[in-house]
Amino acid sequence: MDSKKACILTINIGTSATKIIGFDYLGVEVIFKKGSYPTFHPHPDWSEQDPEQIFITIMFLLKGILNDASFYDKYFVQSIVLSSSMHSVLALDKSGNTLGNAVIWSDNRACEISTSLKGTELGDRIYKNTGTPIHAMSPLSKITWIRENEPEKFEKISRFVSLKEYVIYQLTGEFCVDYSIASATGLFNLDQLNWDADAMRFANLDTSYFSKPANIFHSDLKIKAPILNSLRLDKNTKLIMGSSDGCMASLSAGSMRSDQAVVSVTSSGAVRVFGQECLVDGKGSFFNYILEKGKYISGGPTNNGGVAFEWAARGLGNNYQDLPMEELLVKLYNETAKVKEGSEGLIFLPYLQGERAPIWNSSARGVYFGLNITHEPKHIIRATLEGILYEIYSIGRSIKSHRDFQTIHLNGYNAMNPLWSEIICDMYGLPASVSTYKHGPNMGAAMVGLTAMGVYESLEDSLQIAPEKIMKNPNRKKNKVYSKYYALFERLTQKLES
Repeated sequence: MDSKKACILTINIGTSATKIIGFDYLGVEVIFKKGSYPTFHPHPDWSEQDPEQIFITIMFLLKGILNDASFYDKYFVQSIVLSSSMHSVLALDKSGNTLGNAVIWSDNRACEISTSLKGTELGDRIYKNTGTPIHAMSPLSKITWIRENEPEKFEKISRFVSLKEYVIYQLTGEFCVDYSIASATGLFNLDQLNWDADAMRFANLDTSYFSKPANIFHSDLKIKAPILNSLRLDKNTKLIMGSSDGCMASLSAGSMRSDQAVVSVTSSGAVRVFGQECLVDGKGSFFNYILEKGKYISGGPTNNGGVAFEWAARGLGNNYQDLPMEELLVKLYNETAKVKEGSEGLIFLPYLQGERAPIWNSSARGVYFGLNITHEPKHIIRATLEGILYEIYSIGRSIKSHRDFQTIHLNGYNAMNPLWSEIICDMYGLPASVSTYKHGPNMGAAMVGLTAMGVYESLEDSLQIAPEKIMKNPNRKKNKVYSKYYALFERLTQKLES
């Protein structure tokens, strides 16, 4: 082992896939593996995933890495750090067995429950305490739905965990959750760093149903001996709690300044800002997730990022249906680039999966407005892309009215695309830096892991390994066109609310 270099493995449990990336102690990627899995929609508005399939995928990827001679001969794994998407809920019985699939962030079955709670005195108090908007995405709403609609199942439940917690349990036999994932549940008090009493009363639960909260650097959990042996890992290999994918993606921007917004677009999307205090508007419009004490990542998420564009691509890319999705998207981007900004008056409201920020309406639906006889599929594709980004812009606009920012940073594989990044920069009318590394959550996890291992004294110090950036400046002429059509986008959203 003396001749090998130490490295850290980062596991990001995403919505459509898990990515495991190894980094050396200079922050350089040394190995990459990815495994995908499906999301199930057994009923309208339901979105579920199989936790066993996700864990098996993770183990398969780890096996592939640790049996890869080109990696194993050069590196040894000193630590593993985890990140994952937020808002998932999985019910376990008293033996730790799963009771059905995990309900994930895009599931809207609890819409009526969140609607009835939002705006009440109790709902306002829970939002103030937890920082999580009252919405169907929230585990608080999902758990309440299970209690009210599946009472026989509810009686068997001993614990609620996220998918990340379930993976940690399978690896260590312990139930533990990081502050960031906990703060996305709507059940976690940001000031007390523990489970919130008001949320517990609403859900009719006590704290025994939830994991022990820990900071993102926590590394006291021990990986089970059989798993260490199976993976050929050293017994001293540390498992570091890590954070949520959103927090990690924001860290990878390489700045923790409050005057910069981070715009991330993958299958979903978000606009986030750093701050020492929560972002509050009196309407419960913004999420506030804790990274560590005194460091908050606030903003708003959208349900309809790349997933909405791929939906349009499958439906309208008739000439290229024999191509894999990645090649299909390249062809459609080339077609889209030929259409002028504004799509000749065609507007798309991208609410295919309901919507979170800034309208927080699970019942919202997609609309094409302004179709005329001269529009071709390329106009519809362009309007789809612009509609998704009008929504992203609307989140940033609502944030900017409460916390000013002067620049934006773009990451996530869609936001980094040259066409997407150009449109985002022009819509915002602000200078933009674009990451050159598309696996932001894994890079952020490496920053947390290397800080936990003592390679860096603080997260601020770890920012030095952030990926290089490409700088963009907005086109003022195009910004005026987008501003004109955004006003129509906003009016349509408001008028169709009822």
